[in-house]
Amino acid sequence: GLMISLLYDRICHQRFHVSAAFSAKAKVAMSRFEPGSSINYEKMHENINIVRKRLNRPLTLSEKIVYGHLDDPVGQEIDRGRTYLRLRPDRVAMQDATAQMAMLQFISSGLPKVAVPSTIHCDHLIEAQIGGAQDLQRAKEVNQEVYNFLASAGAKYGVGFWKPGSGIIHQIILENYAYPGVMLIGTDSHTPNGGGLGSICIGVGGADAVDVMAGIPWELKCPKVIGVRLTGTLSGWTSPKDVILKVAGILTVKGGTGAIVEYHGPGVDSISCTGMATICNMGAEIGATTSVFPYNHRMRTYLEKTGRAEIASVADQFQDDLVPDPGCEYDQIIEINLSELKPHINGPFTPDLAHPVSEIGAVAKKSGWPLEVKVGLIGSCTNSSYEDMGRAASLAKQALDKGLKCKAQFTVTPGSEQIRATIERDGYAKILSDVGGIVLANACGPCIGQWDRKDVKKGEKNTIVTSFNRNFTARNDANPATHAFVTSPEIVTALALAGTLNFNPETDYLTAPNGEKFKLEPPTGDELPSRDFDPGQDTYQHPPAESSSIKVDVNPSSNRLQLLEPFDKWHGGDLTNMKVLIKVKGKCTTDHISAAGPWLKFRGHLDNISNNLLIGAVNIENDGVNKVKNQLTGEYGGVPDVARHYKVTHLWLPDGSMSQYLAIISSFSIRESIFFPTETNLKKQGLLPLTFADPHDYNKIRPDDSISITGLKSFAPGKPLTAVITHINGSQESISLNHTFNETQIEWFKAGSALNRMKELQ
Repeated sequence: GLMISLLYDRICHQRFHVSAAFSAKAKVAMSRFEPGSSINYEKMHENINIVRKRLNRPLTLSEKIVYGHLDDPVGQEIDRGRTYLRLRPDRVAMQDATAQMAMLQFISSGLPKVAVPSTIHCDHLIEAQIGGAQDLQRAKEVNQEVYNFLASAGAKYGVGFWKPGSGIIHQIILENYAYPGVMLIGTDSHTPNGGGLGSICIGVGGADAVDVMAGIPWELKCPKVIGVRLTGTLSGWTSPKDVILKVAGILTVKGGTGAIVEYHGPGVDSISCTGMATICNMGAEIGATTSVFPYNHRMRTYLEKTGRAEIASVADQFQDDLVPDPGCEYDQIIEINLSELKPHINGPFTPDLAHPVSEIGAVAKKSGWPLEVKVGLIGSCTNSSYEDMGRAASLAKQALDKGLKCKAQFTVTPGSEQIRATIERDGYAKILSDVGGIVLANACGPCIGQWDRKDVKKGEKNTIVTSFNRNFTARNDANPATHAFVTSPEIVTALALAGTLNFNPETDYLTAPNGEKFKLEPPTGDELPSRDFDPGQDTYQHPPAESSSIKVDVNPSSNRLQLLEPFDKWHGGDLTNMKVLIKVKGKCTTDHISAAGPWLKFRGHLDNISNNLLIGAVNIENDGVNKVKNQLTGEYGGVPDVARHYKVTHLWLPDGSMSQYLAIISSFSIRESIFFPTETNLKKQGLLPLTFADPHDYNKIRPDDSISITGLKSFAPGKPLTAVITHINGSQESISLNHTFNETQIEWFKAGSALNRMKELQ
């Protein structure tokens, strides 16, 4: 095998000095000066062979990578969709909003250093307002306390720190840390972006990240595998984004739950590496655990262009482990012919409402959606590659040549400092600015609600089109009347030029200022820069070798950071006479449970972020938002306000406040289905995520009921619990509730949290 050690010659960029030595093991050491940053391809190969012999069948690619990271490949029970796997991920990545709570939890664990290479990425707290430079400077001032905390905590505990302005976490991972066969977990739902480079990258809660950083095996319910077989070739106006827009329309926002989506087939080779990342990124919108593509020459080229040619050469030697076995079986198969696929646009208000671009104008007219496009926004973690920007610029150049600028407002969000510097050097940024675009900071910005929008008033009905991944109500601009559509950067650019949804760039004409009618030629753009990437400014801080003198201070009076107090242990009995806080109507996503936007500044303060609990969810009782009845007083109030009143009166166990920003509604949460990171994170906080054994029982619970959960003294894997529902008239009925707890997770519940249990075992 080949032993390759890779060290960056500039701390902030992916330029390597390479030293190679032959050894019996093929180990690639990925080093940003963090401890133990490596993957052993030979070890993964051994694990795969052990599991293949045990299962006696061909394996899918995702199975190879996942099972290749098993803690105990010999003894681990493996049953897709049923058993829990104990895994050893290679690294952890955290964005600055979620990193606050994750680092606070790690600090409270008492451990001196992280056990696996980990990084923090400052991308979520930069609000888009004026333009990149000004917005970045303002963010540094407003968030100084948080950035100082994260930088010092990273230095103290051995975590790499990417400063504000460095770029969006997922683009940084693709450029630096993802590679074929690596298993990475990230505290952001769009971590699967790395699947475009043949990685298994999974979005998790902060408590999962703490587990991995603490060096204990990480649990994942053995995923089912959905295969998407691609044939044909992408061409013309059709882009990689259209693949996932089509898949989202097929599977809906719940169709991928509990599964890894694995793309394969001859059509894969017609998609660029960053295009594959786009597809995997938005796979989060169908609830998938993650998505992945097989290793191919497009990935090899990307690795070479980002300074990792040596990794590609070793991956070539283990290529059989980085593609699916012939004859492997999928739990579901979807067939897509790329040659027949048309440009799509999805929305409004949900990313799975798919329309061909050619039909969206007619559908909008019929549905009463505003036809005028107020703003077009390109970039984000989903679509901010060099290729994306180049293809958008090719359209902008055609318009400029005819003297035409965008009719809509137009914003451009580079995915990383490297992308920003390179598109500036190569002229793309100037073209996009000349056509009317505003280049924003290298950060999430409007995609996650960090957008100080001024052109419409709240409540004003309007349409925006984006190349982002999500478009749930009020996500981008906090305006519930904004009709947001997601599509490719190319289609966003075309619609921004036309200023209307009622425009099909494949057939329709634009009008130049001189009256000339012209049609846009299909977009073109280089997959990667011919002159290599310009790394831009130094934005990376590596942890020092010696950190004992570094102090991480949290001001007790801070309203943004709050040291954690352990949750109470289970009191040993059933949970009785608990009031229903809210019965939610319709979809209840993380955006409804705890929207981002201005609330991001409280992500390191558990008490303050609790004021965002379910304020976007629709109450089935009155169709109101953030308006629930306090069953003790009879008055209506906001969800957090009523929850706090219940907590004070001891109706809430154990804590009543929101943790890790997901569906922690009370001491238990009953839902029809639960997205994987949400379910696992609830368990790690010592709470009970439960589902209805009979979905129709949902209708038996009324908003003014009281509920008791019984059977906890005999709480055991596979044994349902019982909910006793007491109606306001005193009548009662019982229903059965399912759970997916295993024995280890039940210990978390009894201890009050996984972190409490970790301390018990130290």
